This record gives sequence, C-alpha cells and structure tokens, in this order.
Amino acid sequence: MEKPVRFPDVMLLAAGHGMRLRPLTETIPKPLVPVLGVPLIERVMAVARHEGATRFVANAHYRADQLLAHFGGLLKVNREPELLETGGGVKAALPMLVSDPFFVMNTDVFWLPGADRPLSRMLARRQTDAQIVLLCVQPGRATGFARSHDFCLDPHGRVTRDWGAPVIYAGVALLGKDHFAETPDGPFSLNLLLDKALEDENLVGVVLDTPWFHVGDVGALAETERILSA
Repeated sequence: MEKPVRFPDVMLLAAGHGMRLRPLTETIPKPLVPVLGVPLIERVMAVARHEGATRFVANAHYRADQLLAHFGGLLKVNREPELLETGGGVKAALPMLVSDPFFVMNTDVFWLPGADRPLSRMLARRQTDAQIVLLCVQPGRATGFARSHDFCLDPHGRVTRDWGAPVIYAGVALLGKDHFAETPDGPFSLNLLLDKALEDENLVGVVLDTPWFHVGDVGALAETERILSA
C-alpha cells in the first residue's frame, strides 16, 4: 500500500518589529497580537492545520523569548541575532525544514479555517520544481490593504506585472530549497526570488476564494475585529 504524501512543512515569518501595530507591539511581538482574543500566529497556523499541516518552523528576533514561551517548545524556532528580512530568514531556517517544497506564510494575514482550501490547490498547481506558487486575493476581498494591487494574474494562472486581473499577494508562497541556492548570505527580501521567477515565467498564482484579512496596523486590526464580530 502506497504511503500517503506528507503535507509540506510551513515556515512562519515571525521576526519583525511590527512598528505599525504600536503601541500593542511595545510589549508583545506582532505574531502574538490578539485578534478577538486569538494571537495572529495561531490564526495562521489554524488555516494551515485545517488542510493537513502538522510541522511548523518560525523565525524570531524581536521579543523572541515571548514567542518561545507562548509555544512552550511545541514550535521549532530559529532565533535571528540580527533581522534577516523575509528571504534571509527563510534561508537561515532551511536546515529545520524537512519537506521540499514547503510553504512560507506571513503571520499578519489570515482567512477563516474551512472557508477555502487554497494550500491544497497551490500544491496541485505547482507543475515543476522551478515554479513558485503564490496565493493571491482579489482586491475586493481584502481587508487592511492600502495599495490597489501587487500583481496581475493572466488567464493561464501566470503572475505578471501588468497583464490580467489585478491581485494582491496574500502572504503565502510555495517554493523549494533550490530557489535559495544562489541567494546571498545575510539579510535579503523574498522578493529577490519572486522577481527572478517572474522574469523566468515561473511565477504562478492561485486565487483565494474567501475574504482575507491583513492585520498590518491598528486600523486594520480594528476593522478586522469589526467584520469578524458582525
């Protein structure tokens, strides 16, 4: 009997200072900021667990001790003596990640568990190891996002700069360890990998089919809580 394929590991980006969420983040790290009593990072993990995720790794820098204490050793955490940004943070944690490919998830964005299964569709969408799959959301379904859009999605599901339907990057990417082979040591943005995949026509997208919440500042937090309480 064939052994079932294990769901990919999830890398949680949890190292930032969360300056725009002050004064809340003066005493706690951004991933622990509660949304209706539930910390942001717990909401992100809940949507991944709903689709089958069982193994999580996070990076930590600002108030890292609080993040470690919150999980009591139940979450693998790579502590960064200096902030490595999104790309550098993932690269430093690669030895902790077992699966290849794996998901990278921001910890200030989420949707409601059970409302959609986009991670499974992202896995199905990835056709080659060279591809990076992004979760995208239509602007009309986004709360807490100031810009009009990040990318466009053409009729074939390819991410472009300016051709197709406008979409927002929803803070989830599916990629492989080989994508980091030629990246610099130290801090760098995950955008470095996305830009290269876009240039090589290896950046594809899956659209989230449910409302999406970006809790990047105190105004977005208040609006998200208002909507979820309605």
